Amino acid sequence: MNEVSKTVSEMQQRIATKLRAVGANSRENAVTAREANFDDPEQNWLCYIAGGLFALIKKTPDKRYYVATYY
Repeated sequence: MNEVSKTVSEMQQRIATKLRAVGANSRENAVTAREANFDDPEQNWLCYIAGGLFALIKKTPDKRYYVATYY
């Protein structure tokens, strides 16, 4: 795995861990970056990581975030 992929993966897991800790596991329970207590690097990565059809981290239209769960 190259360094960029490793960094993206690690940051995604860091963000997902914080979202799970505050119970943001669905659109209804989504939280803001402030509520999830994201630090500056995590906030900077959100636009790159969040969203997308198969993304682990989802973003709502009002800029709240949650961890997607697939069954």
